[in-house]
Amino acid sequence: MVLHLVPRCSARLFWASPGWRRTYTQGTSVGLKWLGCPRDIYRPLACRGNSSVSGSPEVMLTAERYPVQRLPFSTVSEEDLAAFERIIPGRVITDPEQLAACNVDWLRALRGCSKVLLRPQTSEEVSQILRHCHKRNLAVNPQGGNTGMVGGSVPVFDEVILSTALMNQVISFHDVSGTLVCQAGCVLEVLSHYVQERGFIMPLDLGAKGSCHIGGNVATNAGGLRFLRYGSLRGTVLGLEVVLADGTILDCLSSLRKDNTGYDLKQLFIGSEGTLGIITAVSILCPPRPQAVNVAFLGCPGFAEVLQTFRACKGMLGEILSAFEFMDSECMQLVGQHLHLTNPVQESPFYVLVETSGSSAGHDAEKLTNVLEKVLNSGLVSDGTMATDQRKVQMLWALRERITEALSHDGYVFKYDISLPVERLYDLVIDLRTHLGPRAKHVVGYGHLGDGNLHLNVTAEAFSQELLTALEPYVYAWTAEQRGSVSAEHGLGFKKKNVLSYSKPPVAVKLMQELKALLDPKGILNPYKTLPAQA
Repeated sequence: MVLHLVPRCSARLFWASPGWRRTYTQGTSVGLKWLGCPRDIYRPLACRGNSSVSGSPEVMLTAERYPVQRLPFSTVSEEDLAAFERIIPGRVITDPEQLAACNVDWLRALRGCSKVLLRPQTSEEVSQILRHCHKRNLAVNPQGGNTGMVGGSVPVFDEVILSTALMNQVISFHDVSGTLVCQAGCVLEVLSHYVQERGFIMPLDLGAKGSCHIGGNVATNAGGLRFLRYGSLRGTVLGLEVVLADGTILDCLSSLRKDNTGYDLKQLFIGSEGTLGIITAVSILCPPRPQAVNVAFLGCPGFAEVLQTFRACKGMLGEILSAFEFMDSECMQLVGQHLHLTNPVQESPFYVLVETSGSSAGHDAEKLTNVLEKVLNSGLVSDGTMATDQRKVQMLWALRERITEALSHDGYVFKYDISLPVERLYDLVIDLRTHLGPRAKHVVGYGHLGDGNLHLNVTAEAFSQELLTALEPYVYAWTAEQRGSVSAEHGLGFKKKNVLSYSKPPVAVKLMQELKALLDPKGILNPYKTLPAQA
């Protein structure tokens, strides 16, 4: 059991096969843009090519797969299209081929039938669009990078798709406070590069960073890989600009860290998934860029040892511990089988990725090395490898970040994003394997152990109603018994709106519905999402 430096792994560990995506320009023309996707090739794109282009089976309409009825909204008319064209000339998309991609979620489980995609560039344009839709009772589906896991970013029926893709400008950055103000359509990875050049980092990092928009991150209260160190967006977002359902622009785009005047209205929209208003600009606090980043990838003989390793890391690494991720052996098997990634340590039942971020390379490396020697000598870890330079750090992170991609190659995926007490985090995976038996192809568990966040995934050859019935409400009831949350970071969207009661009491659900009715009395903003339908 020797701690070793990460080997020079094959380039295939990091460089994924590049792909094409469609990009939309004014009018009906379609261009192609080459993408190199080194860390997150699976990343869903704001508008992917439709299924007939890719050769995969067409996605079933959401309205056919799920028992949902269209609400009495108006349908888009020629007069509506003309009005939209006056508001955003050349940025009204009605071409079916272009619309096909934006109607489908990236998991290819849901498909709407919207006939129009709008691409505003400013908050005022969003305001005029919503003012018109409010007057005409037209339902609107806000869409950012379309990277959501629960169907919150695609229409259910024929809602107007309002894309923030062209709202991609940085408004300001203060290099003393680290405050970034930008439009909602800025891609997270682009913002990361922007602030890194100025000595800072974004407070969140996601596998889908190359496609997701900061507005969508805030609207879903995305967690991600830096939550352990920097906390949630509820703490790092300083202000928001939001357009309400009737077109009113709510300017709470403060850059102040302390503002104790009245209700903190921005918190209503963080995590609201576009159901209360459309976020058009964000003010966010960026922490200083760490001068030294170290990553260790470890093999553990059991989940109890994973927990003890986490305890040791918290106690010995303190403030420099920035991530603690875990994955089971089946996850490693799938990334090897489908993505040809190389396991840098000996086979183990569980694997852990530990990251430190600090200001002193020598000091941080010494602290991490001391921890690793302790967990190796005590038998908590059976094998491990450590990386200090950026390229090798990325190689190790690819093993964790690309699990979602590997799962997508394994068949139809039933995905669950659960918060549980850390000591019970993996028990659900074990119980579910017994509960499902041969009905499931794989049942795997991985996630942010430092946050108590389990990503539970079940794969099958194809969608199965029998398997879905066996999973739900079993998974939600099990989680509720542990006083966990049925959605740790992915939100509720369309898929989980009816299981809110497993995590929130009736009084809380009723209050949420009253807030929705107050801010969006016609219910035009992202309907069929987040909240259960009222009887």
